Amino acid sequence: MTDFQEYDAHLEDWPTLRASIAFSGLLVGNGASRAVWDDFGYDSLFENARTVEEKPLSPSELSVFDAMQTRSFEQVLGALKTTSRVNKALAVSSAAPRNRYYAIKEALINTVHAVHIPWRLIQLQTLATLHQELSSYSTVFTTNYDLLNYWAIQHAPGTITDLFDGNDHSFDLSQVATDKPRLLYLHGGLHLVRNQDGTARKLTSTEGTLLGNFAINNTLKTLDDVPLFVNEGPSEDKLKTIRSSDYLSFCYEQLLHHGDNLCLFGHALGEQDRHIVHALRQAAPKTVAISIYPRSAAFIQHQKRHYAKVFEGLAVQLRFFDAKSHPLGDVKLSVPVEV
Repeated sequence: MTDFQEYDAHLEDWPTLRASIAFSGLLVGNGASRAVWDDFGYDSLFENARTVEEKPLSPSELSVFDAMQTRSFEQVLGALKTTSRVNKALAVSSAAPRNRYYAIKEALINTVHAVHIPWRLIQLQTLATLHQELSSYSTVFTTNYDLLNYWAIQHAPGTITDLFDGNDHSFDLSQVATDKPRLLYLHGGLHLVRNQDGTARKLTSTEGTLLGNFAINNTLKTLDDVPLFVNEGPSEDKLKTIRSSDYLSFCYEQLLHHGDNLCLFGHALGEQDRHIVHALRQAAPKTVAISIYPRSAAFIQHQKRHYAKVFEGLAVQLRFFDAKSHPLGDVKLSVPVEV
């Protein structure tokens, strides 16, 4: 039983912990991306899009976010796409919503360019390390929507599946049974788009160039494609977006029922991710190993108390380990941010 109590500042060594307990699942958060590229520490794509140097969100675009009371690009872009189509069907000018749609999408792309690690700075050894670690779990859940994990599974194509194996790299619910390790994007990804019918598909390197050789900028060219990722807003809004997508719903349901041992790396389980906490509490894994970066003894104790409260009252064994001892936290992965 996980009870709220005082904790010391001791952290286990991950290789030793891993040797004593088998973990079938891994939940990856933003801390894993920051271990490679510190600029992934941005707090909000929306705030960055307001100030990005090249074509930031204008007052006109910002008014759409305000009207919808959201900071979610996906929700706003989806609404503008629908408005444009309805206006066209009613013989009403669709120019204004269509123009706002493209302007907001371009601001999003420019913002991603500004904060994402360039493909040219990625070392093959980094991808090999990430791939090796991801492939050692049956299921990898991630709330990150950057391209690091996507690039990593391309390092050895076919060994890890993201379940986009249908026609045109679409998600096909009838093809989810697999013996391969699975990578599931709980909040979508920059390389994923929502089709007109609400289904999801994966963009490939043949569809344009945004970041290295894996792309999303072709979404600027068509009204039908909306980037599929849950990036902003309170947990309730995130869950609403998740429930509106067959792919995201599937991924979330998999987390809800992951009762096996789980490693949690680089995920704060903060207020904005209450839906993730809810899923973990319902799944109640037998053992949860949690990474903590050893900033100080007081910080370690504070983090332990936080995670203990998350799982309070459940028959879940918590094990805390030094994030730097895990392959995803290896200091050798860090790439200096260009000035």
